[in-house]
Amino acid sequence: MTFKTLTLTLAAAAALAACSSTPLDTPKPPVTSAATMPPAPPPAGTAQSKVATVTLDPLDDPKSELAARSVYFAYDDFTVDPKYQPLVQAHGRFLQSHAQVQIRIEGNTDERGSREYNLALGDKRAQIVAKQLELMGAKPAQIEPVSYGEERPKSEGHDEAAWAENRRADIRYVKR
Repeated sequence: MTFKTLTLTLAAAAALAACSSTPLDTPKPPVTSAATMPPAPPPAGTAQSKVATVTLDPLDDPKSELAARSVYFAYDDFTVDPKYQPLVQAHGRFLQSHAQVQIRIEGNTDERGSREYNLALGDKRAQIVAKQLELMGAKPAQIEPVSYGEERPKSEGHDEAAWAENRRADIRYVKR
């Protein structure tokens, strides 16, 4: 190898080494706007929480014990089945602790029976739920029992499954 070849090789190696330390595409700094800027630090001496606090109204929370609002009844009956007692108790406690809240209890029946009979049975269903809510601490002024008889079916079918869904008392919150 000659001196000239050695010199050219070293010069080429030095040039390549110098180029490799400089990136070819220099990244540009991100553009920030008010929407992408991080929040300002809290004033000195205050703590900042990283967890957002969301308070859900228990009446709107589908996971709340107050989410269920229908008490179902056996055929030609107006006694509250023991499996619906926790539902009635939960609503009674809520009404007791929220005196400004008012509800309507809508008594319903299936389509069997005369119109008059079904209105009377729907009324008995609404009244018994109202009485149990009062026993749990709700005030009578908070509760309006009404009967719709067979006029507001939940299910339009004409079989036992549909009739079972229609034999109910619905708790409707009218004033929160």
